[in-house]
Amino acid sequence: MPLETDFAAYGLPGEPGSAEFWAAAAGPGSVPAGGGGWTTLFLWRGSAAGLAFESWSDDVPLRRWHDTDCWYAEVRMPARLRVTYQFLVDGTAYADPFNPVGAGGDRSVAATPDAPAQPHWPLFGSDDVLPVPRTRVRWAGDRLGGRRTVRVHPAGGGGPVVLLLDGDDWLYLHPAMTAFDSAVAGGELPPVTLVFLPTRDREAEFGCRPELWQAVRDELLPLVADSGVPADVDRLVVAGQSLGGLSAVYAALEFPDLVSRVACQSGSLWWTPGAAKSADPLGGPVGGAIAARLRDRPDLSGLRIAFDVGEHETRMLPHCALVETLAEQAGATVRVSRSPSGHDRAGWRHALLRDVGWALA
Repeated sequence: MPLETDFAAYGLPGEPGSAEFWAAAAGPGSVPAGGGGWTTLFLWRGSAAGLAFESWSDDVPLRRWHDTDCWYAEVRMPARLRVTYQFLVDGTAYADPFNPVGAGGDRSVAATPDAPAQPHWPLFGSDDVLPVPRTRVRWAGDRLGGRRTVRVHPAGGGGPVVLLLDGDDWLYLHPAMTAFDSAVAGGELPPVTLVFLPTRDREAEFGCRPELWQAVRDELLPLVADSGVPADVDRLVVAGQSLGGLSAVYAALEFPDLVSRVACQSGSLWWTPGAAKSADPLGGPVGGAIAARLRDRPDLSGLRIAFDVGEHETRMLPHCALVETLAEQAGATVRVSRSPSGHDRAGWRHALLRDVGWALA
């Protein structure tokens, strides 16, 4: 960790811990670091705390400023990074009370000054309640087992179905409904019908198994069609991240009549059966089971697929790059991008809007 800095460099007046100092405290502030990148100051007021990042860095202990209630960490960050973080106090996680950019009730989002803007994603603090769609579909889930509630929202009046895997994250951590409404109103997306699909067991449901997609085809989409919300179930975009991205690519390979448009962010393309339980899940064959399937050269000429992965996900990049290349060689129309993030929804969310729009172009 860098040596103690003059907090005035971050625009904070007065002695740390003073009333003047806390009155000016804001979310994480960054200054250029020697050799490139940024040094970012995180502040916590109260007792001893730690700082935890989502899939980017190990936890960082906070230091106390003399005998005040000011605890801080100066964290070296690379260029172009957006990351979810939280403070840990006695084993309990808290959002940053000085940061207006929340991600659910106990997380916040920080971005370096050179991270690209994310238009359409509104600021919601940790105490705010995100709006959710009014339409709910009760899905008995005969093939998958267990009942679940699926929310449906017609952005711009409705249109092609956009199936958002890990739907609860896009409902309660990141305000996808509001963001899609804004992108449609701004003309960057056509009207679409969002379907927020919750999952019960991500590894079991997203691990390249046909039951999920049989259930989507035979059970869920007919329910959406009968929900009273305008929805073109014959034009379907599947958007998934991490294991959800893996499942979306799998569906395009094995259910091409159902899934021909995909937005895949940081897909777990290292996956092979049993890999998730190994000591090094990403240490297996590059591209995992999906690359092995693509080497059979299926005809993907009807597939339109956007791949995105965090540019700071060093070990993910070879897996994703190989699958991207093999998909294009098999005839798919492919879009490739890299987001300024690690394995983190805060970085994927701009790609989500952009790539859904591209998939429907």
